[in-house]
Amino acid sequence: MTGQRRRPLLALALGSGSARGWAHIGVIRKLNEAGIHPDIVCGTSIGALVGAAYAARELERFEHWTRSLNVRHVISLMDFHLNGGMLKGERLMAFFQRHFLDCPIEDLHLPYAAVATDLHTGQEVWLREGSTVEAVRASIALPGLFSPVWIQGRLLVDGGLVNPVPVSLARALGADIVLAVDLNSDILGRHLLGSGEQKVRSSSLGAAWRDRLPEALSALLPAQMTETDEPPLPPLLDTLAGSINIMQVRITRSRMAGDPAEVVISPRLASMGLLDFHRADHAIKLGVEAAETALPALRQLGI
Repeated sequence: MTGQRRRPLLALALGSGSARGWAHIGVIRKLNEAGIHPDIVCGTSIGALVGAAYAARELERFEHWTRSLNVRHVISLMDFHLNGGMLKGERLMAFFQRHFLDCPIEDLHLPYAAVATDLHTGQEVWLREGSTVEAVRASIALPGLFSPVWIQGRLLVDGGLVNPVPVSLARALGADIVLAVDLNSDILGRHLLGSGEQKVRSSSLGAAWRDRLPEALSALLPAQMTETDEPPLPPLLDTLAGSINIMQVRITRSRMAGDPAEVVISPRLASMGLLDFHRADHAIKLGVEAAETALPALRQLGI
């Protein structure tokens, strides 16, 4: 008697990218509308956050919340300090714990894991059990922006330092087919140029941040410009973001060359800034568009 052939397991590997990560919501929504429902989800940094919401079956409510954000809402979730990073992240994580992710990883509806980096050893850390909130908090701890997190005696920071698009983790979780979402494919240097519209938007966001930042930190944000000003050097935060972008793009290319995903979705997100969390509508739309272009490749794989 011939056994029934097992359906291949599909994993979603959601990459890092700070505010660009809202595009993950659009990708998942389009896949689900097309009848494609991943069996496994894992993520790095913002991908870990969106992936956790999906694994908890909270994505619809989570999407509604992201679309409601404006600059003031984003600022209200930030707790500024100077020890370890500009932001502690506790206020943000407390919000998610109250509203979305208050359960252990083992109790999520889908197999899930997040990537972090051990700051002392540089080792890649896979968070596959325990508090979902703690795993997400460690995975999004972007150096210089969010403070590191202690988990089980290890000081952890953003997983994007070692594995920006966690294809290898998806395979370790049992995936036969990996669908990777790379948020950083078109961003090198782009955010330092910017159109007139982007500069206006950046100035508006920068002004809102200055209202809450100590005076000593104001240099981190773009200075207000006049029409006669010569282009200034980028502020510290943009320089840091650009440096991290370069690192993550290079690491992603190297790791995916050695362990490629079967399908890669790459939303065109160069117009999104590091902290543009208030622009969810735009990011989600770009995610939907990118996922739509990937559907033929998925169909060829029998998905």
